Amino acid sequence: MSNDRKTGRPTAQGEAAPLTSDLKARIARAQGEKGVAGDEQFAAATRDMSALSRGLRLGSEFVAAVLVGAGMGFLLDQWLRTSPWLFLAMMMLGFVAGVLNVVRAAAQMNGAAAQPPIDPVEPDDDGNK
Repeated sequence: MSNDRKTGRPTAQGEAAPLTSDLKARIARAQGEKGVAGDEQFAAATRDMSALSRGLRLGSEFVAAVLVGAGMGFLLDQWLRTSPWLFLAMMMLGFVAGVLNVVRAAAQMNGAAAQPPIDPVEPDDDGNK
């Protein structure tokens, strides 16, 4: 049985070929062929997001966090018979987590957005900038 794959491993005759000498080149070539999304493509996609898609993303992240917190609180209340205290506490925790997620996502979107050109500041009539 012959091995047609070129793995770079020693063959039956004892010849040794390098196994990972060109690994970086092969990875770069494979990523180029497949079109793997990188940071530049993510930044371009975020830059091109419409206002509606940004609003839907932020809103859904907030609602999901509140619902997860409330759901966990409800289940813990049913299990520990502490109704409604854990439900209320976990819903508040979900609210806080939702606000943090929205702030983090908005900062990420703003960081990836294109910066407006900066106009040189010209002094007014009184010489103030």
